[in-house]
Amino acid sequence: MGNEITPEQQASPADANDTPAPVRKALRSYVIRSGRQTVAQHEAIEKHWSTYVIEDHQSVLDTNVLFGRSAPLVLEIGFGMGDSLAEMATNHPDKDYIGIEVHRAGVGKLINYIEHGSIRNLRIYCHDAVEILANCIPDHSLDLVQIFFPDPWHKKKHQKRRLIQTPFVLDLIRKLKPGGHIHLATDWHHYAEQMMDVLSGINTLRNTAGSNQYAQHTGRPETKFERRGNRLGHGVWDLMFEVVSAQ
Repeated sequence: MGNEITPEQQASPADANDTPAPVRKALRSYVIRSGRQTVAQHEAIEKHWSTYVIEDHQSVLDTNVLFGRSAPLVLEIGFGMGDSLAEMATNHPDKDYIGIEVHRAGVGKLINYIEHGSIRNLRIYCHDAVEILANCIPDHSLDLVQIFFPDPWHKKKHQKRRLIQTPFVLDLIRKLKPGGHIHLATDWHHYAEQMMDVLSGINTLRNTAGSNQYAQHTGRPETKFERRGNRLGHGVWDLMFEVVSAQ
């Protein structure tokens, strides 16, 4: 317990806006759970928040200004502790990355990855993804949206809360360029089937693996969450769909 910060000790100038109301009351991209930050995560937030976290949640983002260049743009929604996102940004310096995550422990961990790894092509929103998509991401600006291991909401009565539903995917498509991609991954087969049904039912999307097929060899780094699942014998299903016409 000596290396953890209690919730009462976590206050920072950004805390006042930590859990704003989403644009759509019917759908959130997250659920707030109690948790702790390590000392390192807390210190990263205190020292480097303003450098790596985008605090304006109302204005359209200009990535040419943010990164000082024009490059393919990747958006990850719900990056968890940020290890795989940091790895992708490091391995692909020709691309720019935006990560969205509401849980501050993960944000602090990713800030540490960025700072210590001198990762210059990665920035963060600590806010609800639904609102960020609506307010900040320009239409037809993204080359790739990736959502890995979203909350599966196991109980049948809660499955309406799952993020991957047709209205949300249509919002994603509006933000993607023609030829852009949506990459999803889950270790819950029932959710994988729902994802397949939702994406396959949208006529502006094409399954790059073939009809009703899951993607193989996507190049996605294995996350710590996934490695734990593999040890328990869980399967993992990836889906890769391409935008074939603009909306």
